[in-house]
Amino acid sequence: MKCEDVSKGLIAYLDRRTDSAERHEIEEHLAHCADCRARAGEFRGVWSAMDELPAVEPSFGFDARVRQRIAAEPQRAWFRWLVPQPRLAFAAALLVVLAVWVAQRPGNSGNAGIPGPTAAATEQDFNAIKDLGVLENYDVVTKMDALSELVPTAAQQPEKPQPSPSESND
Repeated sequence: MKCEDVSKGLIAYLDRRTDSAERHEIEEHLAHCADCRARAGEFRGVWSAMDELPAVEPSFGFDARVRQRIAAEPQRAWFRWLVPQPRLAFAAALLVVLAVWVAQRPGNSGNAGIPGPTAAATEQDFNAIKDLGVLENYDVVTKMDALSELVPTAAQQPEKPQPSPSESND
């Protein structure tokens, strides 16, 4: 048995609520483990100190007085849960104000009628490329298989003709 298992069942063992098999396993572990034996001794010391304290009995009628005070408490109405708490009302109002503020900000994508800085940049880009002749046949150019077979021109280096032996004698 491990120390963790013993610590879980130690109080039941000391209170004599364990069955004989489990009690035998714990006693066997306590015989070999000094730490668990010391912990069991500490529990026994606490219980002996608690046994020395006098037992306090509640006064006569204590139970009746507690029940009377509970009955005297004002009963909440059944619709009480519908009334919002101040913190909840404040949080909801703050959320509405924040949502309105975000919706009214200029440049928001929801404001299509108001040109923002992104709309101006998009219009400039379109004006820069609208006159290019390539765009007329853009779909044809992008789907052409011959383009994938082309080798970039930067990779092709023209070879210099090597001088023949007769030219090098000049």
